[in-house]
Amino acid sequence: MTYQVEREAICQVGKLLYDRNYVAANDGNISVKVGEDRLLITPSGVSKGRMTPDMLLVTDLDGNVIEGDRHPSSEGKMHLVVYRHRPDVGAVVHAHPAMATAFAVCRQGLETPYLSELVAGLGSVPCTSSFAMLSTGEVPDSVVPYLPDHNAVLLANHGVMAWGGDLWEAFDRMETVEHTAKIVWNARLLGTPVALTEGEVARLRSLQDMYRKLREVRRPE
Repeated sequence: MTYQVEREAICQVGKLLYDRNYVAANDGNISVKVGEDRLLITPSGVSKGRMTPDMLLVTDLDGNVIEGDRHPSSEGKMHLVVYRHRPDVGAVVHAHPAMATAFAVCRQGLETPYLSELVAGLGSVPCTSSFAMLSTGEVPDSVVPYLPDHNAVLLANHGVMAWGGDLWEAFDRMETVEHTAKIVWNARLLGTPVALTEGEVARLRSLQDMYRKLREVRRPE
């Protein structure tokens, strides 16, 4: 069985998604780019909380199965489109966290700059303009316009997609989307949320490179 370390990491993230109620039953899917033309992707019909490393499949970037005896996620097309348009991306996570998905049902993105951490880290999270039929080319087509300038998107009446340079960055971004949705909802219950000013947003964005540097592992001199 190839890519043992990556398989175990995907199962760990799948368990976190399930334990934190970001997915239920067999919802959600995860993929990791493990080579120039190779992905590891979760199977269809399996709870992300009960996956084992041997269940994962190796595919090429056209979705053809190279290794594994299960069916790859039926939503694999939306993973593939991210990798094709964003060569810097190394992992994609799709889930249905309850609060963020409620925003997606209302077709409301998380784009107003309320939170400093969101501006300096993840960036704004738009919502696709209309529902895209599951397991069809409509879903990846609906995501394409947002790929150049965003790191996560709400899928109208569906859920959330997040991507990153590696698996943990993609998962962290999924977690940030859900946490942000909860804060925005509670702020609305309390009163009128106050957005950051354009000047404040610009200053926060100037810190992005610094925060990216701080996430890197320090190498011995």
